[in-house]
Amino acid sequence: MEHLSHKRKMTIMFAIIVSMFFAAINQTIVGTALPRIIATLGGIDYYTWVITIFMLTSTIATVLVGKLSDIYGRKPFILSGIVFFMIGAFLSGLSKDIFQLIAFRGVQGIGAGIIMATAFTAIGDLFSPRERGRWSGIMGAVFGLSSVVGPTLGGYVVDHLAWHWVFWLFLPLGIIAFVMIWLLFPSVERKEAVSIDYLGSLFLTLTIVPMLIAFSWAGTNYAWGSPQIIGLFAFTAVSLALFLFVETRAKSPVLPLSLFRNSIVTVSNTVGFMINAGMMGAIMYMPFLTQGVLGVSPTVSGYVTMPLMVGMMITSTLTGQLMTRTGKYKNYALIGIAVMVLGTVLMHFTHSIALAVTSMIVFGFGLGPGMSVFSLTVQNAVDPKDLGVATASSQLFRNMGGTIGIAVMGTIMAAGIRSRLAEYAASGQAPDLSKVDPQTAETFKEFLNPQILLDQPKLAAIQAGLPAEQHRLFDQMVGMLRDALSHSLAQVFLTGTFVMIAALALAFFLKEIPLRTSNRSPKADAEPGADGEGSHKEPAAGGAAG
Repeated sequence: MEHLSHKRKMTIMFAIIVSMFFAAINQTIVGTALPRIIATLGGIDYYTWVITIFMLTSTIATVLVGKLSDIYGRKPFILSGIVFFMIGAFLSGLSKDIFQLIAFRGVQGIGAGIIMATAFTAIGDLFSPRERGRWSGIMGAVFGLSSVVGPTLGGYVVDHLAWHWVFWLFLPLGIIAFVMIWLLFPSVERKEAVSIDYLGSLFLTLTIVPMLIAFSWAGTNYAWGSPQIIGLFAFTAVSLALFLFVETRAKSPVLPLSLFRNSIVTVSNTVGFMINAGMMGAIMYMPFLTQGVLGVSPTVSGYVTMPLMVGMMITSTLTGQLMTRTGKYKNYALIGIAVMVLGTVLMHFTHSIALAVTSMIVFGFGLGPGMSVFSLTVQNAVDPKDLGVATASSQLFRNMGGTIGIAVMGTIMAAGIRSRLAEYAASGQAPDLSKVDPQTAETFKEFLNPQILLDQPKLAAIQAGLPAEQHRLFDQMVGMLRDALSHSLAQVFLTGTFVMIAALALAFFLKEIPLRTSNRSPKADAEPGADGEGSHKEPAAGGAAG
């Protein structure tokens, strides 16, 4: 599609941006509202599953669509992605319990994975790697805008409207996005000679699903050493071995192993995995801190997270412009990750709204360049014929990182709460319920579950229904729970800090090659001396890059 006129490219990009914004705003609007939704539907033990199932299904969809879109073109997949997403959103709003919400969020995830994979790949079809720097920054700004509007709007909806509207509010935008893609996006002929790797797709799915389920259940539903968790990891290992065996013999593998002989692809994907693990694992639990510990409303919680995405919008756009201008990327990645480390450190020490806002600002400034670079480095290092599958591999590792990060840190939070409450009980500091009447004692049993902290109207109702002499005991129970939640969240954010530090260390090994100025293969478009270190040729997708 590089031959299209500039005007046509701009109209196509506008359609892609609308599609991306539709998918992104429907994700971010849920984040702040989710604690209240879970409190309404019940089932805090399954909180991470509402997020995990979305990431799991989007991960599978991303990697499978990557290769298929190289064969059939991007248009049919981005259209189907919008349809899946709209169906999932509509049904999520009709959920009667937590299990229905989890199932319908899974449908949403399929749509999101398809949209994300095809949209980013389509940018690669339209523009050379050098030009993509600018567009990567703009797409990052789109995510930033959705993440500014989404959390605030999500908080407002659950404070003033029925929570169902969190999922339904932007459905008309999905219809607009579908029509725009249908009319503006060019169709391409199928590559008839290319076979589809059904067996590889099957074993890849059988590798990803049990692995992510194991991480989600370990430490919460089952112990890490339980037969269930060990069995899931064993199934993962067997499926992975079979997948690797199949891919070495497939004519057109769903995920070519030759990609990972390129050190730029390997390092970029691994760093992307770690960034998302630290970012998603930490950021998704910030509403627990603001609403559960600091006691603010979902609307105010949305305002707290808003500065993160404002910072991301600014630095993402700026980094994109600088990468297009200079053709370089490594220093921007290193600076971005280093700033994210500082942001997670601040989260660990957060004990006030002011410090929470500060940590969001700092993390956002680092997130802009940190998120803009690594998809671009992968696309720049591979042959254009592998653009779809290479971009999908980048999205795959990011989604897996986010899913595993959320699951592991959810385990850390749950374990931290149990540990802190056990300390209270062992030391005798827990409030004594033996001196209250049976009805009041039964009321206070609700405080055995920290979920109560996320439903502030219910907290107020419980307090109002107690006799005045029991208000002091009520305050003690709330204080104990908030301390336990605060203690566990500090551990979550500290884990995020360590993950970010590891990502920063690995990013130093990222090899920098000039961003190409055309969509020809890396070998054909090599730019001698462009990196300031003498003559240099960029590696092909399957060639060694380091």
